[in-house]
Amino acid sequence: MISMKAERKKSKVKKIVCFILAGAAVFFAVEWSFIGWRYNFGPLKFLGEIRLQGMPGNGASYDFSHIEPMENSPLEGKNVLFLGSSVTNGAAALHQSIPEYFSARMGCIAIKEAVDGTTLCDNGKSSYIQRMLNNVDQNQEIQLVVCQLSTNDASKGMPLGEFGEDTSTITGAIEYIIKYVKETWNCPVVFYTNARFESDAYSAMVDRLYEVAERDGAGVLDLWSSDTFNQISEEERTLYMKDDIHPYKAGYRDWWGPELEKQIIDYLKQ
Repeated sequence: MISMKAERKKSKVKKIVCFILAGAAVFFAVEWSFIGWRYNFGPLKFLGEIRLQGMPGNGASYDFSHIEPMENSPLEGKNVLFLGSSVTNGAAALHQSIPEYFSARMGCIAIKEAVDGTTLCDNGKSSYIQRMLNNVDQNQEIQLVVCQLSTNDASKGMPLGEFGEDTSTITGAIEYIIKYVKETWNCPVVFYTNARFESDAYSAMVDRLYEVAERDGAGVLDLWSSDTFNQISEEERTLYMKDDIHPYKAGYRDWWGPELEKQIIDYLKQ
């Protein structure tokens, strides 16, 4: 009799455990589906890709294959390294972004080193610095480096730092990247900023970038500071941008790309 009660109790416990596990499985499936769909991240990020394909700003008419190549481009046939995070990766634009725009429009050979969510600050193996050191061949011929001033350093509260500090600070990381590029490839290095969004931390990063660039001989392609560039209609913003930071294809092709193209040409003429 005691044995039968024990068996019934054991069976009941098993059912409860199975119910809990099944509930947890459903919860995580729903959770990861939402994350994949909304943020294009995780094991189900393909759901986000499907969603992005349907956005007006990623329509077929905005594909970079329709970009008309520039005649007499100063970057024609040159190897250009693009170092960045999700904006350079084209996270909201089905992975068409600044490298692909420059390649299609200016005829360069784009070397794209971009990982979503990463920082200038050297805080792990996926940081800008570690990927530059470990993923890009030092012996490869590179004629220009274009580095994104990452918004992740601002959103994650990375320390701005002071001149001459180590690479765990934003200032130190910018200084190191400029020095390494010049010593390794002996080529120009330019940093490009995001279009304007609400962030005092990023504004301070842009100010510091100008200081370091002037002192160390780098260029700045600045989308942040221009009132004229940033004055677009709400209708245009909806078409161009997934959120405050990440453009769709239309945003890269018709808004950011032409302005960065103009600024890089002006810089290379100096």
